Amino acid sequence: MDPDQLPARPPWQSRPGGWVGKLRQRLDRPEHGGPGGRGFIPVGVVTDSAAALPAEWAKAHGRYLRVVPMPVMIDHQIYSEGTDDVPHELALGLAMGKSVRTSRPAPGQLLRAYQELADAGVKRIISIHLSGALSGTVDAARLGAAQSPVPVTVIDSLTVALAEGFTVMEVVEAAAAGASIGELAEIAARAPENHVFFAVPSLEQLRRGGRIGTMASVLGTLLNVKPILSVSDGHVVAHEKVRTQARTVARLVAIAREEAAARGPEARVAVHYFGNDAAAEEIVHELAGASRFEVLAVPVPAVLGAHTGAGVLAVAIGGGTAPRPPGPAEAKPRQAAPRREQRPRNGADPGTPARPEVPAATPE
Repeated sequence: MDPDQLPARPPWQSRPGGWVGKLRQRLDRPEHGGPGGRGFIPVGVVTDSAAALPAEWAKAHGRYLRVVPMPVMIDHQIYSEGTDDVPHELALGLAMGKSVRTSRPAPGQLLRAYQELADAGVKRIISIHLSGALSGTVDAARLGAAQSPVPVTVIDSLTVALAEGFTVMEVVEAAAAGASIGELAEIAARAPENHVFFAVPSLEQLRRGGRIGTMASVLGTLLNVKPILSVSDGHVVAHEKVRTQARTVARLVAIAREEAAARGPEARVAVHYFGNDAAAEEIVHELAGASRFEVLAVPVPAVLGAHTGAGVLAVAIGGGTAPRPPGPAEAKPRQAAPRREQRPRNGADPGTPARPEVPAATPE
């Protein structure tokens, strides 16, 4: 089944209460010049295609939102997400073993986005981008912002995919409700509290792109390990290791359910995929009811698929009360095996109990 044929997901629904609810109650009144008044223009928002915003949602908020496409290079041919058929070309290129690379957007592309929003009347812009440890997009945004006709606040989300996108969505809705640039920056600063966990069939693409070390790739291949990875402090880290595809799916479901439960009913959950629609739908089905909102199913952006390869599965969780950042799963300490009672040596009195042996220390 083609990714575009997945069941349609409802548009993003703003959560009751919180920033958006309070601001709407306060600013919808005409005397504040808000959406219910005259002349209201919100702060503009710019992001990149790595945020994986659902296309319908982005289109519905396109008046004061700009999504800058990130280029994907396949055998020196440059494709731009959103304007070219990148998913098809990427899948074909990966299957044929072609060279696949990505690049940051040019500062001029970001400057054009800022200029468009300034022409639309905005007086301030907040620009939110994927982790600076994974891409130079944040640096390009800062270069473009230096020439922008209106002030731009650039935010490094320290994450990627809908872990980044959930924050963009909240910022866009808060901006539409009349939030100040300071309030929006505070919301955006919480982006690292959103988490993404993903599993790839092979670590080779991540190794080629410099996202993981060579040794990790070799071990994953030789030992048939299927690591579940996450993003912590902007970097890709190993969360835990599993050995079968079925176990991988089960663990992604369990991780998402556990974190959604910890975050509470306001948690947001999404599933990402690339060329494995059936597995994605299985996870969506298993996560139904994990929060009060329907689980989104969104294809992996091409700029991320170029590094993960086909067959990637991911879950992104945001909203609610964030638990601690993801990291390596804590291993339970091994229990020392009971030792057999030793027979007395050197003619010791059989009635005298032998000195108990101290178990060897177990590594943490």
